[in-house]
Amino acid sequence: MLHEPLFFERNRVGRIYTGGKLFAGLFGDEPQDGFEPEEWIASRVHAINKVSKGPHEGVSQIQGSTLYFDELLEQYPAELLGEGKSLRILVKVLDSVIRLPAQAHPDKLFSRKNFDSDYGKTECWLILDTRPDAKLFFGFRDGVTLDDLQRAVDASEYDPDAMEKLMNAIVPQKNEVYFVPARTVHAIGKDCLILEIQEPTDFTIQPERYCGDYRLSDEEMYLGLDRSTALDCFDFGKTPQPLIIPRTIRSDGDVTVENLVGPENTDCFIINRIRTRSGHYCINVQGSYAICIVTEGNGELRGEGYTRGIRKGDYFFMPACAMGKYTATGTLELIECY
Repeated sequence: MLHEPLFFERNRVGRIYTGGKLFAGLFGDEPQDGFEPEEWIASRVHAINKVSKGPHEGVSQIQGSTLYFDELLEQYPAELLGEGKSLRILVKVLDSVIRLPAQAHPDKLFSRKNFDSDYGKTECWLILDTRPDAKLFFGFRDGVTLDDLQRAVDASEYDPDAMEKLMNAIVPQKNEVYFVPARTVHAIGKDCLILEIQEPTDFTIQPERYCGDYRLSDEEMYLGLDRSTALDCFDFGKTPQPLIIPRTIRSDGDVTVENLVGPENTDCFIINRIRTRSGHYCINVQGSYAICIVTEGNGELRGEGYTRGIRKGDYFFMPACAMGKYTATGTLELIECY
């Protein structure tokens, strides 16, 4: 198991918002919205929910096994992650039918100080699909201050648009890539199917009282912090440019590799998009590990004595000890995260 690509059971995670209809086009699920609008991929992270489904909620289960991914990582860290490394990313697919609360995520310094964690929640969004009228919200509008935010938090008790008025609206398009630094205010709008790559936490400061018709408690808004401390998580400086232009790093007719996020953007993760047209792509990230998801097409994973068909919606973890030993072939679009 440790020397082959690891596949997982499906891992839909409950949230307070509804969505998931667009999962039909990616995973083949029933095209309906519900309260499990997120799929957590190769996850060792426990979901923070008011009502928990159990100790493994959010953690991926190895396909065909009773083992959970966090248990396997604890037993075999060097084989899976490489010497001295840790699993520093969480990958999700999510689809919301409503606008999510305005929010910000902590950076590493804020997390160490307030959550005893080495990880914040810098993240990246790859737009896989949209419904009509899709929107995203990113960054404060020019001139917004902490006082403005505090007034909007109070007004959100009765005005559902109070927080939205402070943010810049974006109309996203399929295949666009957005980078969301920690401490930047944002809100995933309605009707976007998003592949989200992030640091491995579930820390969200969301000081808006309602998510649709659901009224958030102070604990859900501030994660146990007092309001003043929690609002320190928001950055009121110049809003960074969210849209990333992919950079082609290989194109030979049969295989095209685009770098979506690299070291020039963040030290948290690297993301590549691979498109194969009957070519072979060797999954090799210099001795590290990778989380991969097939977003279009079908083909095969091949290694010595190993062949497995893969198709749109499949995802897997490539252990460090297996790097360079497996190739993806066929007509595929593959997102590789590490």
